[in-house]
Amino acid sequence: MTDPISARQQLVDDRHYKYRGCAPDEDDPTVSAADPDVPLNTWGPYTGDGAEPQKARFDRERVAKQICGRCPVLSLCRAYANTTVVDSEGVEHLVEPEGVMGGELALTRHRALIARRHAATVGTAPTAEEPAAVAVRDLSEGRTRQKRAVLAALARETDPELVAYRAGMDLRTTNWHRSALVTMLGLDKERATRDQLLTAAVDQGLLPRSTRIRPDGPWAYAAAPTTDGARQRRIAPGRPVQLILPGLKDMPRGRRTPARPGRLPARRGPASLPHRSGLRRLTPVRAVLQPRIPLVPTTVLEPAA
Repeated sequence: MTDPISARQQLVDDRHYKYRGCAPDEDDPTVSAADPDVPLNTWGPYTGDGAEPQKARFDRERVAKQICGRCPVLSLCRAYANTTVVDSEGVEHLVEPEGVMGGELALTRHRALIARRHAATVGTAPTAEEPAAVAVRDLSEGRTRQKRAVLAALARETDPELVAYRAGMDLRTTNWHRSALVTMLGLDKERATRDQLLTAAVDQGLLPRSTRIRPDGPWAYAAAPTTDGARQRRIAPGRPVQLILPGLKDMPRGRRTPARPGRLPARRGPASLPHRSGLRRLTPVRAVLQPRIPLVPTTVLEPAA
């Protein structure tokens, strides 16, 4: 095990340490020397009030790892960040348990520490071709009627709305069951696909092996969508995102009955209606001409012989 003090001293004594990306700028110590648009606290843990929005956290971590990728002391910083210390109770902890260091997230370093502990306990380290087996939770809850209905609907449909309709639930309830199944089967919510979820369900006996699974198509994620759509944009950037509005009620799932076609209403009046309308237009003209015609007979004079 590498000593954290010596690893830190080796990092600081390197001649390129002052050119690191997370160093403070000379003119403005609150921003990074590598990019003046990036605050210096980008590499540290979130210290604001409340929970950090998921999209803001992903953007912050992405920028930090991009700058770390071109850092001249990347390997030394990563070696120091993965060193551990042992507390008074004999438990091993990371010397840098938070923040982005060496181009790695704190979660990545913790997973590496857990893998080293597992390798030390079992005696064999997991290889790249054979990843460490993921612990699977109790699957008794996965055999309920609701979760089986969601899995059966997910095998036949690829659209979330159609999955909810076929399972006989609303969209929010279906998404909850789908996320619970992803966690229950030991899959990663951020990277698990629909095909992986259904394959794991078949392997664990939650779905019959004779179940016909419809191909994924454009749907590449299995966990429920997040409210702001960050998970969908990261896993399946080419798929349209339908956000969930908390205050919007789901549409009723009742089957629509087509209305019976009725008889067309009969037309009023004969077919010669245009001719009558023409006669009505001539009535005022006749009323004007009638007074000019003499009504009293007059004497007709005959020519003289």
